[in-house]
Amino acid sequence: MDSSLLQVWHAASGSPFVPTVGKDSQFLVGFVLVVLGFLLTGTFALNRTIINLPVLGIPASLALAIGVVYMFCGVGVYKKERAESRRTTTPISPPLFRAVASSTRPLYQLLKSISFTNKLHVEITESGLRFAADHARVMQGVAHWNKNLFTSYTTNFPSPPPARDGSNSDSDDADEESPTPTFQISLPAFLETLQIFGAADAAARQAKADVDPYRSNLRNYRPDAFSHQTLGMSGTCSLSYEEEGGHFSIVLEEAGVKTTCNLTTYLPEAPEDIPFDIEDLSFKIITQARWLLDALAEIAPTSPEKLTIVASRKEPYLRLTSAGGSLGSSSVDFAKGRDLLETFSVKERWIQTFKFDVIKSATEAMRIASKVSLRGDRQGVLSMQFMVEVEGTGLSFLDFRFVPYAEHEDDDDEDENDERGEGGGDRDENGMFD
Repeated sequence: MDSSLLQVWHAASGSPFVPTVGKDSQFLVGFVLVVLGFLLTGTFALNRTIINLPVLGIPASLALAIGVVYMFCGVGVYKKERAESRRTTTPISPPLFRAVASSTRPLYQLLKSISFTNKLHVEITESGLRFAADHARVMQGVAHWNKNLFTSYTTNFPSPPPARDGSNSDSDDADEESPTPTFQISLPAFLETLQIFGAADAAARQAKADVDPYRSNLRNYRPDAFSHQTLGMSGTCSLSYEEEGGHFSIVLEEAGVKTTCNLTTYLPEAPEDIPFDIEDLSFKIITQARWLLDALAEIAPTSPEKLTIVASRKEPYLRLTSAGGSLGSSSVDFAKGRDLLETFSVKERWIQTFKFDVIKSATEAMRIASKVSLRGDRQGVLSMQFMVEVEGTGLSFLDFRFVPYAEHEDDDDEDENDERGEGGGDRDENGMFD
């Protein structure tokens, strides 16, 4: 029985069905039948007799029914052929951006470090993706996804407008104004998408962080013995942005399971970057990120509201002091030494006060980074640049900028006098990192 059906199937494939009325003439035949049906119906309406019923009435009904069916078939075939012709004649434009990564772990780590806001400003460039988050214009975090994080990275930006004739400056301006896609997306939705296949690992890390949010563990984000990367399970993450105003698409595929997420994009409304004068720095200090994380862990139990940062040529060289806490105040001093402060450059004494919760928002970056560069300009803006070592892809960077409290000059003088008076009182904490 099965063999006979198979033979019938192969035989039918050799003789395809050909309709009596061709596709190109179906609409014309249907139109003629509909017109003939209307004429017969009108004639029958004028001479309604039993004799004319089989002569005019029934043929009119059949002509209308068959004609309408043929017209529907003809219109459908016409639309299909027209759509196919458009597909063949109109070239399909490539997406503005497309990238493929073999793992979402480093992408999630970098993006989680600036998860202190709901909307995320995205800028796609030739060298990678730039994500910027802003909080009330007092804190700004920027995460960079370098193109080295992806196995494939392709951009197809529209060409800049043609240069005007007459001078080379016009061509230079045109090159500088070449457009790059910018938009905003929901940061919680993006993070939830990236951890679809790693929800268990993320939940375990979150449980550990809840026990001690300031725990400094360098192996917290490294793959364990049962991770997909260690077991050799294939997994890819594809990112694409088709056109301006379109969806930002994420396609995750792992162990035969494929998930497609289309995130709605919004008009870019990100404010300008917090001004930071890199040419007029008051100090620059480079140290290991875990030292700074441990210092905040020492201060956090007092539940402070403010954090004062002091950088000076003399002792204390770098001091973090808490204030406004319900359990009192505390301070941590950093000794000057290559083991603790790898780079120490102070032009003038720098002291500024920040909101502690704002500085605490950067603890996720401190936890995954290997080094941090602290810089302060004469305006009082604090810059923290974290260097994150990603296995197999090189280095990535996280930039944070903080705006200090606006204080009166009298308060500044009193704080300076207090710091000078306390210069040698906390030396016992200088060796806490030895």
